[in-house]
Amino acid sequence: MTAQGPLIINVYAPALVGNDNRTLAAVHGLERALPGLRLEWRVTERRRLAALPQRDAWLAEEATRGEFPMVCNNDERYPVMISGLQRSVYESPGGRPQLQVHAKLPLDAAVIAAAADVLESVAKGARAFWGQATPDGASGDIAEQIAPTLEGPPAPPRGLPALKLFEHLRSPEIPYYLGWLNYWSAAAAEAIGFPDPTRDAELLTRARRAASGGWIVQLTDTPLDLDNPVHLDALKRAYERFPEIGGRAAP
Repeated sequence: MTAQGPLIINVYAPALVGNDNRTLAAVHGLERALPGLRLEWRVTERRRLAALPQRDAWLAEEATRGEFPMVCNNDERYPVMISGLQRSVYESPGGRPQLQVHAKLPLDAAVIAAAADVLESVAKGARAFWGQATPDGASGDIAEQIAPTLEGPPAPPRGLPALKLFEHLRSPEIPYYLGWLNYWSAAAAEAIGFPDPTRDAELLTRARRAASGGWIVQLTDTPLDLDNPVHLDALKRAYERFPEIGGRAAP
């Protein structure tokens, strides 16, 4: 890993229902994007790792209860994990519960090269509205754009804009925040007005269409490092371009 820490992926999708196969699809997508990866271990109630010889059946059974428990590769030298969290109607936009899928991977050359494929595969498996992948080192500052302070509204560092709480956004298709790599479904792209051939000419040089019809949009050529003024400026420009993100657009 680099000093930026692991790569953190979060995608936001409709809540799990019934015999939902999206947990399996997200896990399989992550494994396909990183050939040789197998996520066949779980954490027990005693916080120990246990093998999952029937992992797919176990995940499918857990999904019927609305659960997406963590699975990992049991490699302390190269830890990879993925899990999901059900977000209630009270903490989701538009009063519609969501599934948040979270993954963590080492930020090495192989993961950097495959990061766009990893994000797209996980988002496609979850049938996500939107998602992002960002080094952990930058994720903390980005999280402060949303977190309220004791004095009131968020007070983001580095001149980043304050964003609304998730539940205050009008629609689940609107991304809450930006990251290094951004997945926007077709609905999310439409909600924020992307792409505009003129205003998005630079972003389009680092963007590609996803198989789902959405987009993968990369803000910087290398993993986002907010100590780098060029990277910080790229993030700020993207927020200026898309005021809908984080609920900042005028009503």
